[in-house]
Amino acid sequence: MQETKPDLQTEDDIRQLVDTFYDHVNQDELLGPIFNEFAKVDWEHHLPRMYEFWSTVLFGSMAYKGQPFPKHLALPVDRTHFARWITLFTQTVDELFTGTMANQAKEKAASIANIFQMKMGFWATPLVKP
Repeated sequence: MQETKPDLQTEDDIRQLVDTFYDHVNQDELLGPIFNEFAKVDWEHHLPRMYEFWSTVLFGSMAYKGQPFPKHLALPVDRTHFARWITLFTQTVDELFTGTMANQAKEKAASIANIFQMKMGFWATPLVKP
């Protein structure tokens, strides 16, 4: 019997998604050093901001107040990093959730990744299709 996964529905679901995703990021050989060695992310501060960001993106909560793009400009990243980020994000969503909102989360993440790449000058063709 196949286990049925819930859809993304609550703020607790957002926290689970964000926490699990960044656990994967921290263990990743390509992305982990960007976050921890180069950016020296303060996870205690960053994770609550990501809860707010994804709550705003997915639920329209308007909890996030900020501009995420400028903080990413100084990072030593290229299309390879974006591809890994979207792969890990998609895998994390699929690991935890299924349904309309889960699909929307993956589509929004792909769209955000494509917009960031375009703004950073990496745009040729979309790396991922939203």
